[in-house]
Amino acid sequence: MEKPLKAYNDYDFINSKDGRTIRILSEYIQPEAKFKKNDINHTVVFFGSARINPDNNEFGTAEYYNIARKFSFELAKYSEELKKETGDTFYICTGGGPGVMEAANRGARDAGVKTIGLNISLPFEQHPNPYITEGLDFEFHYFFMRKLWLVYHAKSIIVFPGGFGTFDELFETLTLIQTKKMAKQIPVLLYDSAYWKDLINFQKLVDTGMISAEDLELFHFFDDVEKGLEFIKPRLKDLIATVDHHI
Repeated sequence: MEKPLKAYNDYDFINSKDGRTIRILSEYIQPEAKFKKNDINHTVVFFGSARINPDNNEFGTAEYYNIARKFSFELAKYSEELKKETGDTFYICTGGGPGVMEAANRGARDAGVKTIGLNISLPFEQHPNPYITEGLDFEFHYFFMRKLWLVYHAKSIIVFPGGFGTFDELFETLTLIQTKKMAKQIPVLLYDSAYWKDLINFQKLVDTGMISAEDLELFHFFDDVEKGLEFIKPRLKDLIATVDHHI
């Protein structure tokens, strides 16, 4: 009679409906262990479309890739300055895929700094980009676990134009800040004010009583790299200098 498998080696069970809780726990514990091993406590997270391609300007969006890459590069250089000055630092983190995510990982790589990618398994579009630091590349099945780790260490969120996924990430982050599920208000920067204001009538939400006027201060528009850096650098320094916050 063949010896039965130990439960943790029974992959049919692990991948079954009954094993779902174990899979969810694995997507919590494994990233936590990797972050601790690499002493990662602070991140700046880039959200944005996976469909942005610097070699295809059909919709006039190719420049987003170059701006995201440049902004990430400058932030990564600042992370090194901050480390020398304070002994602590932050890392550029993305959803690990192509488009804006690739651009941000690439910018950090250009600066010679480690960079994180939290990829999600999808049937199309999403695949890990080649600029993520080895050992800091993650693969998720569950969106909610991936989003937890995208936000958990975040000290700022940088949002470039994108589709449903970007909207989901942006508004979930704003909801966490608005409802004080995050202990501190982290800066949320939206690149290309014309795009966002044309797409969403934020003032209408205030005028109809759906949000408070002060909720418009939860995010900040920027239209060029220098203005974005000017806004974010002092806020990052202050947040990293204070007690770490988690959701």
